[in-house]
Amino acid sequence: MSGVGMTKTLPLSALHEAASARFGPFAGYSMPISYPLGVMKEHLHTRSDAGLFDISHMSHIEVEGPDAGRFIAHACPYHAGDQAIGTGRYTYMLNETGGMIDDLIVSRLSESGYLVVANGACADKDLAHLKALAADFDVSVRPRPRVFLALQGPKAAEVLSRHLPESGSLTFMQVLVTDASTFVSRSGYTGEDGFEIAIDPGADAVAFAENLANEPEVEWIGLGARDSLRIEAGLPLYGQDMDETVNPLTAGLVWAIPKDLRTDGTFIGAKAIAERVELGADRKRSGLTPEGKAPVRGDALLFDSDSDGAAEIGVVTSGGFGPSCGHPVAIASVDRTFTIGDTVYADVRGRKLACTLQKLPFVPHKYKRGKEQ
Repeated sequence: MSGVGMTKTLPLSALHEAASARFGPFAGYSMPISYPLGVMKEHLHTRSDAGLFDISHMSHIEVEGPDAGRFIAHACPYHAGDQAIGTGRYTYMLNETGGMIDDLIVSRLSESGYLVVANGACADKDLAHLKALAADFDVSVRPRPRVFLALQGPKAAEVLSRHLPESGSLTFMQVLVTDASTFVSRSGYTGEDGFEIAIDPGADAVAFAENLANEPEVEWIGLGARDSLRIEAGLPLYGQDMDETVNPLTAGLVWAIPKDLRTDGTFIGAKAIAERVELGADRKRSGLTPEGKAPVRGDALLFDSDSDGAAEIGVVTSGGFGPSCGHPVAIASVDRTFTIGDTVYADVRGRKLACTLQKLPFVPHKYKRGKEQ
């Protein structure tokens, strides 16, 4: 995982220090990487019980005004005006060449109000981008600093119901505002059922976090396990699996653009997306299972054989050990001529290691979906 310097501290930093967290730089913050339980056990605890993550490095941006739906639909490639109130949606912002500025969750909170949750490392550029676009719309765009927690795992719903009883009615990607200071979404980044809870810093956020952490089913979980959990779930990470040079087709994320907009949209980057749809992606996102126990990390090049004259056919974008799988797992960007079950070779310190292309995710998603989802 990469960071841009240890420049900011989380609002709950003292809680993590008291929990003996090991800190490291990520997205401009000093973030908990692991706790005394250790990355392996933190990962497995989230899969079996409930893990509590501090994700307050992520950026919350409120968009409000009569033109809010049109504005979001201009910045992001979907029909934001048709989005149901009380729902969230995975989307992204694109540049004019179809590259991904950032991937986002956009929730519609009211007829004229949306909440954009963006990656922490992209917070400044995202806010600047949205504010620049807002000049042509009757909307306000403003950041809302918050404590942001994720409670993930098969026992997450049971635990959260003790503190926010109304959360139990939510299904995957539904959201609610419980009061003026608290926002809850049934979503997450682990493949497990779970919730993300945003609380204004002065609204008893510390006490709320302490109460969750003290539940018998709950353990604090750091970035190390968060990374292995999301790789097993086949979930891409901005800055590793995609960036402004990568289009949604290559990233395997074109599904987030409604079919009618892929060839006839008016959002930023629509022309480039239509051209790419016509041509098809030259590479695609795939799971990768290396032989043996040695992990294959991000940036490892992929080849079509283990011979000296092998052709380069892709790159590993994320990789590590999958504790739930019991073997290394990786996400790769691979030439579109290769398919599931094919063997490719990763260059690991000058040695070509055989790997099998595998359908994502490695671990099935366990989201609580509604009848229509």
